[in-house]
Amino acid sequence: MTIPRLRAAGLAAAAVLTAAGLVLIWVARLSADRFLYVSELGASVEPTAVVFRIALSSVAVSAGLVALCMPRLSPRTRFFSAVPAAVVLAISAVAFGIASQVTCTQYCPLPVGAAFTWQDLIHTVCAVIGFAGASFVMLQVATDSRFRRLARFSAAAAISVAVIAGIGGLLSLLRFGTQVGGILELVATTIALVWLIGLASLLAADVWPRAVGAAPGLPETGTESPGQLQPSQHATPERVAST
Repeated sequence: MTIPRLRAAGLAAAAVLTAAGLVLIWVARLSADRFLYVSELGASVEPTAVVFRIALSSVAVSAGLVALCMPRLSPRTRFFSAVPAAVVLAISAVAFGIASQVTCTQYCPLPVGAAFTWQDLIHTVCAVIGFAGASFVMLQVATDSRFRRLARFSAAAAISVAVIAGIGGLLSLLRFGTQVGGILELVATTIALVWLIGLASLLAADVWPRAVGAAPGLPETGTESPGQLQPSQHATPERVAST
């Protein structure tokens, strides 16, 4: 199997794994017998713990596959091009992988004061790193100069996640409207995972023509391809064409 085929297969598998993880998170959340934040689903005393670990592990593996198989992006700003998106996404994948196995304790308390536990600290830090890394990749993709359609999709996802997760996190820190904050957290998580599915799917669609030997689609630049701008060497001379 050629490298383009392997990349296309890896990206397609990542989309499927992410979709499976998203479905499992929603199944766990809807089956809970009380109000829970997303991270609380993984607490060892909760009946949803195993499902949550499988779901987050699936997300971690899928993020790693996308990082391994994605082409190099070309963000238009120097800040977002400082570190390759694949490296940032790989770090997020590792962080999510740790968070999937080191889950928070019951009620998932903030690891401060009397509620401090190393388990909650490790889970919280890894979850924040994973989410922040994924958000940074969204912005890198949103400013990419090649994949225009994917850039617009990522920009919408980044804005939505930033606003929703920001409000939810603020409510959580203030311990006010915690149920609303939990719902917003679930919505932000859903948007982020839908973005990862879209990222893997659209990149797979770009890689697949190369895998089957066809000419890949042109970037959405709104201009003609360079080949169309160059006359053929075998073009009919003007004086012959006029006779």
